[in-house]
Amino acid sequence: MIGILFHPKIPRALPMAENISGWLEARGKTVWRESVESAENLTPQIADSSLILALGGDGTVLRCVRATAPLQVPVFSINLGKLGFLTEATPDNWQQRLSVVLAGKHRIERRLMLRAIIEREGVQIAELTALNEIVLGRGRQVQIVRFQLFVGGNLVEAYAADSLITATPTGSTAYALAAGGPIMPPELPNFMVVPVAPHLSLDRAIILHEDAEVGIRPIFHHKALATADGQHAVDLQTRDMVRIRRAEHDGLFVRID
Repeated sequence: MIGILFHPKIPRALPMAENISGWLEARGKTVWRESVESAENLTPQIADSSLILALGGDGTVLRCVRATAPLQVPVFSINLGKLGFLTEATPDNWQQRLSVVLAGKHRIERRLMLRAIIEREGVQIAELTALNEIVLGRGRQVQIVRFQLFVGGNLVEAYAADSLITATPTGSTAYALAAGGPIMPPELPNFMVVPVAPHLSLDRAIILHEDAEVGIRPIFHHKALATADGQHAVDLQTRDMVRIRRAEHDGLFVRID
């Protein structure tokens, strides 16, 4: 079975999903399709699928992979957005490239993901998963946040900054790059911490081993947030502890060489 997750606010996404459904069904495939905004509630359908098609831009792919990674179902993405860094096909060549996939002439690329546990007074209150990055930062107030960064339980640095980004190699070309971080090859099994606009603090990225655990404690007197891939956010209280490490499951992407 093949699932199609499409961006509901892109006008051509649903007609294309219907077109692809018909194309696949004509080739003997069972197909289901839903809005990507429902992805988190589609665990049974995704678990029964051998492949998920993502129709949209990079944001659609990020949302899709967070749902498929725990079930280890690969994603084939068709770009209907602007940049399409994570996509594999376009509206003009999807038939050709999807035919290659159906013929089994593709490979599966694994992308490291991050898992963040948010603790308040020693009790877990929330969990976030990200393909690109986990960002801790201020809300709407134009005030810096103080962060204590721990690696392996040891205090490494104290920052005063707008935000602190923990990014994967995939996310190294996104927000982390704009903040001055290095570009990492997507297959590299590492992640990094990058401050945004640090004041009298270490202004360079710290590269960490894939097995490292990062602890970040924000200290502030106003609103602050923890955000996954710029899509899911959790309100923080001062001195909450955010523990970040490699997620148990990688994101799986279908690639054609």
